[in-house]
Amino acid sequence: MVRGLKRLLVLCLDSVPPALLFGKLLEKLPNFRKIYENGTHGVLRSCHPPITVPAWMVMMTGKNPGRLGIYGFRHRRGSSYNEGYIVNSTHVKEPCVWDVLAEHGLKACVVGLPPSYPPKTIHGNLVSCMITPSAEKEYTYPLELKREIQRLVGEYTFDVPFRIEDRDGVKGHLFEMTEKRFKVAEYLANNKSWDLFILHEIGFDRLHHAFWKFFDEAHPKYVKGNKYERIAEEYYSFVDERVGSLLSAIGEEASVLVLSDHGSKAMQGAFAINQWLEQMGFVKFVKKPDSVTEFDKAEVDWSATRAWGWGGYYARIFFNVKGREPQGVIPEQDLPAVKKELKEKIMHIRDPTGRPMQNTVFEPEEIYGEAIGDKPDLMVYFNNLDWRSAGTVGHETNYLSENDTGPDDSVHSMDCVFMFRGGGGGRRRTSQEMKGGNIIDIGPTILRLFDIRPPSEMEGRAIDLD
Repeated sequence: MVRGLKRLLVLCLDSVPPALLFGKLLEKLPNFRKIYENGTHGVLRSCHPPITVPAWMVMMTGKNPGRLGIYGFRHRRGSSYNEGYIVNSTHVKEPCVWDVLAEHGLKACVVGLPPSYPPKTIHGNLVSCMITPSAEKEYTYPLELKREIQRLVGEYTFDVPFRIEDRDGVKGHLFEMTEKRFKVAEYLANNKSWDLFILHEIGFDRLHHAFWKFFDEAHPKYVKGNKYERIAEEYYSFVDERVGSLLSAIGEEASVLVLSDHGSKAMQGAFAINQWLEQMGFVKFVKKPDSVTEFDKAEVDWSATRAWGWGGYYARIFFNVKGREPQGVIPEQDLPAVKKELKEKIMHIRDPTGRPMQNTVFEPEEIYGEAIGDKPDLMVYFNNLDWRSAGTVGHETNYLSENDTGPDDSVHSMDCVFMFRGGGGGRRRTSQEMKGGNIIDIGPTILRLFDIRPPSEMEGRAIDLD
């Protein structure tokens, strides 16, 4: 383990798959290639579910999603049938690595790491993430940092709309957002005191979801010769240039850690979970929708409904339990049997060609041990996450070729990027491969790099970087 380093830059590349970064693109990315060739690289395993929120907080706290009580961006509110909320920084109750570093007098700059809105007090500087409602809100710590950013880039951009048909618009806003983010990062690196610098870029995720079918020949909707065929190379190269500028700004003595929170791959389709649940006898409608309808707007007969689901990159299923839900119908003592019944039916779902889907069904307590907060009763991955879940009803088939909430070309995968290059004398001259790591190991690894013993509450192990 390289220990007692002077400073550490952590580049957080949202949704970047190792197969893409370490594959054919790497030779066209000189700055990422130098890190790869002069340090340690490997593939990390993401958490369940492999989603931006909670994955980055799993890394920064060393706690699994069950202990964090965070299972995605959206959460059901209590036992409500249709009320939900978006997870924000106030829902993260566990200390992050920068909180531990602060106890040792070390400062951090954190830019864009989700969820970080509203901004919390840290020993250093913070710019909040893509869940920030608008640049009119207070989005920095300290507050006066916002004025510095406004003078530097004007109105700061947190995210771009990406589930829209105007792909030219998405592309333009995407590059503009990333340009501003790196300009702010370089300014902070040069003008603020820091020991740990964390920079998160959501642009990769938006690129993948908006454009995957245009650049991946394996995507079922790929058309050769389309105008966006080289957009992945263009954007990755664009970021690589700005990474090079940032590395020059921080100097040779700083170490660099490059991470992603989950991977990406081609979306094969969306499975209409609530429509299927109705066919299986778990959902009952007062009046069955005869056109595509959001489930929350359908006339559900809750007095005869046993379970319903949410759409997303994975399916969340909730049971209608007596004494828990407002119109619960399943006696609590019968819940295990109903869960078993539904699990078995899910495992027998076939794809449109008639082949069995490789589905996985989890109960939160089975994978986390402890599972607090507003958790689903079941978590479902359709065909190893190749198929996303569609919550809408009223379709002609359960197998949808498009996402039901707007254009989306990719889904998530469990493989994550890991690269580390030591600073100064800790730099390797050859590439070394790391095997067997998990994103929950990142928190302990960062602390050990600063020669700080990870708190015993952290679940991960420090990755050996000797």
